[in-house]
Formats: sequence, structure tokens, C-alpha cells
Amino acid sequence: MALKVDKDLCIACGVCMALCPEVFQADDEGKSEVIPGADESLSCVDEAIDSCPTGAISRE
Repeated sequence: MALKVDKDLCIACGVCMALCPEVFQADDEGKSEVIPGADESLSCVDEAIDSCPTGAISRE
């Protein structure tokens, strides 16, 4: 399952990047995006998904 950040829901709070910097980075607008080639199976990904205040992170 691919990891996805919904840019319409993301408010650029940075929680996911703080919890899982190996997988998430900021785009040009400061919103979260998945780092290409990142290990999406890391346990911090689930913590980031659960901690996102807007539910912008999901697995498809």
C-alpha cells in the first residue's frame, strides 16, 4: 500500500515530519510530502498517520 498525503487536508503543522523525518519532508508550500524512495514500512509512519490532526496521511 502506497503512502499518500492529501495536500487539501494538510495544514503544514509538521507533526509527521517531526515524528518520522526519514519518510516525510516539506514541499515548497511547507506541506508534508513523502520522500521518494523512503522506507514506508517504518513504525514511525503509523504514529504519523495516527497523529495527523487533519487525517491527511493515508495508505492507498
